[in-house]
Amino acid sequence: MKKTAQLIVATVAAIGMSSVMAADEIVKGQIAAGISAGKASSRDQIKDDIALYFGKQKTPAVEKKIGVWDSSQTSRNCETAFASAIIRLQNRARTEGGNAVINIVSGSGDSSETDFTCTAGRMMKRVRLSGTVVKLKK
Repeated sequence: MKKTAQLIVATVAAIGMSSVMAADEIVKGQIAAGISAGKASSRDQIKDDIALYFGKQKTPAVEKKIGVWDSSQTSRNCETAFASAIIRLQNRARTEGGNAVINIVSGSGDSSETDFTCTAGRMMKRVRLSGTVVKLKK
């Protein structure tokens, strides 16, 4: 009986340790690297027909604000997850009649013109973006 109790305690401790070791890590990625990965993709690609403005980047005059959308994507690496999230935002802009996505932020609202936030687990990486679809004046 004593050995069974020790075995149970050891098993519970091992499970607890693996949970601690499996905690997700927040890492920063470079927007430029993610855009490059998305343009080089052999499947869906980031295209230049929908302009992208990150953080508080200056934009041309906004003719019409269409709406704010989120895009969350997972992949085996952060750049691919970022590129997939951008492609979804661009597709939303096309669907809604916009020509740009502005004020793009990542994670829990991190506003950066150069970096994005990626949640990295042991197996998968996740990027969550939010952006405003607009029609810019030409």
